[in-house]
Amino acid sequence: MAYFNIHYENIKALSLEVFEKMGFTADESAIITDVLLTSDMYGIESHGVQRMVRYYNTMKNGRLHMGTKWEVVHETPISAVIDNNAGMGQLVGHYAMNLAIEKAKKNGAGFVTVRNSNHYGIAGYYAKMACKEGLIGMSTTNSEAIMVPTFGRMPMIGTNPIAIAMPAEPYDFLFDASTTVVTRGKVEVYNKKGSPLPDGWTINAEGTPCSDANEVLQSINEKRGGGILPLGGNEELTGSHKGYGYGMVAEIFSSILSLGLTSNYTNIGSTGGTCHGFVAINPNLFGNPEEIKAHFSAYLEELRQSPKAVGQTRIYTHGEKEVEAYEKRLEEGIPVNSKTLEEMKTICDEFGVDMEKYLGKIDF
Repeated sequence: MAYFNIHYENIKALSLEVFEKMGFTADESAIITDVLLTSDMYGIESHGVQRMVRYYNTMKNGRLHMGTKWEVVHETPISAVIDNNAGMGQLVGHYAMNLAIEKAKKNGAGFVTVRNSNHYGIAGYYAKMACKEGLIGMSTTNSEAIMVPTFGRMPMIGTNPIAIAMPAEPYDFLFDASTTVVTRGKVEVYNKKGSPLPDGWTINAEGTPCSDANEVLQSINEKRGGGILPLGGNEELTGSHKGYGYGMVAEIFSSILSLGLTSNYTNIGSTGGTCHGFVAINPNLFGNPEEIKAHFSAYLEELRQSPKAVGQTRIYTHGEKEVEAYEKRLEEGIPVNSKTLEEMKTICDEFGVDMEKYLGKIDF
């Protein structure tokens, strides 16, 4: 499978037109596009434009309700619960984190949960929104049941990422990771490539290791059992119970506090039901924000400069690779695989969008 480097501005313009043709406003399309391309620019292919086909299919199968508006169903000075009424995840996510930020600036902290939503992209996007405002940001989401609990063989928990961002110099701290060994999106990328999955990622319906990405995805889709393992694999010896527990933490901050659908009930039939959580904390609750930032920055630098293992030349802090990937892709373009481009071409043709006008002629 070939990869093509697409200039950021070109793929951005294409994405904007596609989402507008799907029925979103210009402002809504800009938010969705920004979330997707931030993922690609950070080097997270699994949650970038390759997700466009997922949103298209979600709209076609009725899980995404176009034109609906979310509503705040419970609110206090530092918290809120929002029902997204099956709308687009990125749009309510953007609103919810801004609401958490507003509460944090006014009252020190903001906690917002969302129910009845759809896929919202990378959790780190929302954590970074708060970070850009000088706050500590956190975001979680549940998803379709994909994680098999320790000692189990039926998916009961989603990939359930947890993201945390905090201001620092010269790089903001940004930790964003699924609580499964890998995300479903990464398995989809391997499936597109026709590559076998690495050992320790997935199991089949019988609960035994499986390297066939298509088989795993089909098992998940058909609810036959099998799925992706928690961080730590499938044994307590390697920490499986820890990844399982982290997945539950994300579930608490998304579906439980919002009284929404837990992962094992989402994305069944025409029901979406994904839930999200957003937290913003003002560091002035603990003292001078600039002093806290300087203290944290000094520690991060000590981590980077600490002794390296044999054969290693660099220690990264979380968020560093994303900055470097962003700069590289801004200069060289975003690598997009041919399968994703084929999917995008099909969508463009349906909505009358001239893909060649934006990307040029691509022989895929």
